[in-house]
Amino acid sequence: MAKEPMRVLVTGAAGQIGYALVPMIARGVMLGADQPVILHMLDIPPATESLNGLKMELVDAAFPLLKGIVATTDVVEACTGVNVAVMVGGFPRKEGMERKDVMSKNVSIYNPKLLLSRLMQPLTAKVLVVANPANTNALILKEFAPSIPEKNITCLTRLDHNRALGQISEKLNVQVTDVKNAIIWGNHSSTQYPDVNHATVKTPSGEKPVRELVADDEWLNTEFISTVQQRGAAIIKARKQSSALSAASSACDHIRDWVLGTPEWWRMDDCSGYACLPSFYMFMGCLPIDEFSRKKMDATAQELSEEKTLAYSCLN
Repeated sequence: MAKEPMRVLVTGAAGQIGYALVPMIARGVMLGADQPVILHMLDIPPATESLNGLKMELVDAAFPLLKGIVATTDVVEACTGVNVAVMVGGFPRKEGMERKDVMSKNVSIYNPKLLLSRLMQPLTAKVLVVANPANTNALILKEFAPSIPEKNITCLTRLDHNRALGQISEKLNVQVTDVKNAIIWGNHSSTQYPDVNHATVKTPSGEKPVRELVADDEWLNTEFISTVQQRGAAIIKARKQSSALSAASSACDHIRDWVLGTPEWWRMDDCSGYACLPSFYMFMGCLPIDEFSRKKMDATAQELSEEKTLAYSCLN
């Protein structure tokens, strides 16, 4: 029997990331090739014409899995009954801007508008925050959408995870699918710590540690880390626009693995332990953490704490 359609909300749908994301959802990249979807696309009134144009393109693409489209500027209509929400809407980061520069604009978006997100199915709706500062916006959403369990509100560190895998695959000239178990600790920012101490690569003779194969601790502890940390800024400098395609693809990866499961490790930030590296403690009992890693984790945890204080000052 055919599956019941799942309702997927995309806020800021008429923007760059939304434009890349909604056809991926409609094609089954996010929820599977046999899962019908109904797209709920929300944007602000000035984007109405662009939103309607996007709806026309979706109709013209004739996606077999797309069973309905809600294109609206009304939050109640957009949020009601959705199963998955991808919160893309926000002020975009531009060249020369740090994430903190857009915080005052974006944290306000995750306050009054998303009070209405309680209209989602409160015990089952899975929420992914994409707009930066993603960790802090997810925290703000948690505060103003108390009916949604904390574990169901997450933010997009999967983009950083994928960036780390990409750098390792290029360095070793291997398929990115052969690299696994990298971990991104901390904030989705330039303080994040991409950790490959437990990562492995599939080889003809079995899985080998990344550090063993790279055989260059200096590169792994410096250039690799800074490249992943600064990748978003590098793309903005090159494109003069933010990284829409990779963000959209990573959002699909995040939701797909959350809903359907995956054998690979990847750290999915939720709001239950925001100030102390979300999801960190579930690894503490089984993963050794060296002094270098601990210092990197402490630095990004400190930034999360500072962002939290700044965010609440913006709201007040």
